[in-house]
Amino acid sequence: MKVWKYVIAVWMTIVIAAGFLIYIPEIPILEQTARNIFFHVPMWMTMFVLFLISLWYSIKYLNDANLQDDVKASSAATVGVVFGICGLLTGSLWARFTWGSWWTFAEPKMNLAALALMIYVAYFVLRSAFDDRAKRAKLSAVYNIFAVTTVPFLLYIVPRQLTSLHPGADGNPAFSEITADELRFILYPAFIGFIAMGYWIYEIYTRYNILKLKAENS
Repeated sequence: MKVWKYVIAVWMTIVIAAGFLIYIPEIPILEQTARNIFFHVPMWMTMFVLFLISLWYSIKYLNDANLQDDVKASSAATVGVVFGICGLLTGSLWARFTWGSWWTFAEPKMNLAALALMIYVAYFVLRSAFDDRAKRAKLSAVYNIFAVTTVPFLLYIVPRQLTSLHPGADGNPAFSEITADELRFILYPAFIGFIAMGYWIYEIYTRYNILKLKAENS
């Protein structure tokens, strides 16, 4: 195992422990559930980084037609979706304690986030529809480019134009208020840690899928 993986393991252990144990200020509405920011927000950031990696390898496949690039693209998308699901679950948990409901259709950001993940579910459905590897890889790459470009609109641009229950709207404290100095000391390392952990998982999953591809071709 490479040294950086030991570093990630120690880093994430500290981040998670500190996320539950450090003192945080009393924030109106959120109160102690504000600790969820150490997990919920970094998970979405990690998802988007993995989707960008997937986009890069989809473009590479369209240029080079190397099936290993297709494997890397689909692997990154898979791990990205896992982090996205974790983001939805932590968001639902947060909603239960701050809004009184596990899910609400009055919150566009939550629903648009679910839509973004459904677009990626369609990506995997598309992949499963073709037996021919080259055809599957090409169509998946084209679709993936479309899918990635929708994420910033669905998670950031469109929700900002709509009435929202999220922090910064309708009396909820804004993100800048939530990330008071006491929280930034953990939040920023959490971004680094979750992204690094996501990449680590992606790397392992990619190696497995490449070995599987080689075994099928031998």
